[in-house]
Amino acid sequence: MTKEPILSARGLIKRYGKVTALDNADFDLYPGEILAVIGDNGAGKSSLIKAISGAVTPDEGEIRLEGKPVQFRSPIEARKAGIETVYQNLALSPALSIADNMFLGRELRKPGLAGSLFRKLDRPAMEKFARDKLSELGLMTIQNINQAVETLSGGQRQGVAVARAAAFGSKVVILDEPTAALGVKESRRVLELILDVRARGLPIVLISHNMPHVFEVADRIHVHRLGKRLCVINPKDYTMSDAVAFMTGAKEPPQDVLAA
Repeated sequence: MTKEPILSARGLIKRYGKVTALDNADFDLYPGEILAVIGDNGAGKSSLIKAISGAVTPDEGEIRLEGKPVQFRSPIEARKAGIETVYQNLALSPALSIADNMFLGRELRKPGLAGSLFRKLDRPAMEKFARDKLSELGLMTIQNINQAVETLSGGQRQGVAVARAAAFGSKVVILDEPTAALGVKESRRVLELILDVRARGLPIVLISHNMPHVFEVADRIHVHRLGKRLCVINPKDYTMSDAVAFMTGAKEPPQDVLAA
C-alpha cells in the first residue's frame, strides 16, 4: 500500500507488574478501510485498543495520527483528536434520552448570555442534530428522540452508540465487539451501519470474536497474538479456519503476511 496510515503504532509496550500486555506491538489503519483486530483472550487486543484510544498510556513506543506523533493521556484527548470509541458496554446512560446520550459530555449551550452565564442547554439544536445523524445512518425507526435509552432494544442502543461515534469521530471510529450481545437481525443492522459509516469515508477498527462478521465486512484482518501483531491477512485470500489457526498458534502464517 502506497497510502500512509491514518493511525499507526510502532513498538508499543505496556506492562502491568510482571505481566506484559503489549510486547513491541505494531498497528496500521489506512484511510477508508475496515480493519478487524482478532486474537485469543489474553492476546493483548484490549490493551492495544486502549493504547490507541487514550484509555491507557503505553510504557514505550509511538502512536501517530495522520503521520504526526501523538500522546493521549485520556480518552477525552483522543476524542478531541478525532478518534471515537464505542466500548462493549456502550457507555450510554440508560435513564437519559437519545439526544442527551448523543451529546454526553459535549452538550450544546444556548448562544449568548443564556448559555455562557446561565449555562442553559440548546435542546432544539441537540435534538435536531441527533435526529439528523440517526436519519443519515437509517436509524429513524426510533420515533422519539427524547425517549430514554433504556426503552430501546439492544440493536437500537448499539445504533445510538455507533451514530454518536460516527457523528463526532472526524478521523477514526473504533468498535469493540459491536455485535456481541445482539440477536441475528440486530447484528445484521449493526453490520450495515458499519458499512454505512465506512461509506461516509471514516476508517473503522473492528474488534470482534465473530469470524463470519469479520470476514464479511473487513478489508484487512490484524491478527494479534502474545501481545503483538502476528500478521495482517486479506480475508479474500484466507479462510476463517486459517485465521483461527494463526490466532491460536496452531499454524504459522506464511512469511509474506508476517507482521505486514
